[in-house]
Amino acid sequence: MTPIRLLLVDDDPLVRAGLSFMLGGADDIEIVGEAADGAEVDALVDRARPDVVLMDIRMPTVDGLSATERLRRRADAPQVVVLTTFHADDQVLRALRAGAAGFVLKDTPPAEIVDAVRRVAAGDPVLSPAVTRQLMEHAAGAAPDTRRTTARSRVAALNDREREVAVAVGRGASNAEIAAELFMSVATVKTHVSRILAKLDLNNRVQIALLTYDAGLLEEDGR
Repeated sequence: MTPIRLLLVDDDPLVRAGLSFMLGGADDIEIVGEAADGAEVDALVDRARPDVVLMDIRMPTVDGLSATERLRRRADAPQVVVLTTFHADDQVLRALRAGAAGFVLKDTPPAEIVDAVRRVAAGDPVLSPAVTRQLMEHAAGAAPDTRRTTARSRVAALNDREREVAVAVGRGASNAEIAAELFMSVATVKTHVSRILAKLDLNNRVQIALLTYDAGLLEEDGR
């Protein structure tokens, strides 16, 4: 089995050492580099070709948000998991909008951080339904009119079935849960999700959830 190539980015050397010890002990994860600032990330990604980047938000020169935005614009972009000390932070929300696949708290138990890296490498976002709701509620109450108008214009490109799947993703439902709810196979749900991502030019399920929130679709759904 090819190991997951992981890059650690945090300005605290003790945090990096702890993460390296914790994650490097997993048979299926290989630490391919470490950085102390977002300014170092692009060059390290070019050299080490990681599958996943574990990215601190607050760093002295280039913060994790700016580094994430730059990385996710690359054609060969690795997945990014944000490291934070907050459950619902404005910068975390901005990182998710930029294309991060999720976030983990720095005090998360080691086994859960390892699992988060594995899940993101497999294409699954690291956000529970409860955390998804918390982040979207933290987005500043109701979405500003301009953002809502723009979001509604974008989701208008979806057909009725894709819209139903997008709303379910926005609620934090898994593919299996969506399949049961909408009476379709898991494979069909995955196909719809892929089409939604392509139609709306989004990176991952987290961005689908944020867009459905911005468009007011979750309010209309009322669940």
